[in-house]
Amino acid sequence: MDDDNNRSLDFKEFLKGVNDYGVMIEKEDAMELFRKFDRDGSGTIDFDEFLISLRPPMSNTRKEVIMQAFRKLDKTGDEVITIEDLRRVYNAKYHPKYQNGEWTEDQVFRTFLDSFDSPYDKDGKVTKEEFLNYYAGVSASIDIDVYFVIMMKNAWKLN
Repeated sequence: MDDDNNRSLDFKEFLKGVNDYGVMIEKEDAMELFRKFDRDGSGTIDFDEFLISLRPPMSNTRKEVIMQAFRKLDKTGDEVITIEDLRRVYNAKYHPKYQNGEWTEDQVFRTFLDSFDSPYDKDGKVTKEEFLNYYAGVSASIDIDVYFVIMMKNAWKLN
């Protein structure tokens, strides 16, 4: 659908793509659908917005184990994970880029946070919603709740 290969779809590309795939839809309905995909209201749908809109909802079991991991990181209890929270949980001095002098401790922590942070607002703070959204993407590739829970418990050393 991305005819100009810019990794996003404008409405014209979206409409053409929908028609190319044989979805018969009125232009007004296509515009409404386009707006649902265009989560940031930019007038284009980027790849992340496209994937977020297509993935299935997570079960409560998955959401609960994700929140256990979030609470483990959120040491201040303010429902936002920051560098200060990470200082209380992890020792950045073991990171290879810290050890070779390439990064500071703050850079190690910030890179860690950036992996969970919203792609639209990399502010060094990870909210519950951003953390859940990140793991919704991971969750979409794991079919069975039990496997997802085991993966999370092992990754975050949860009980």
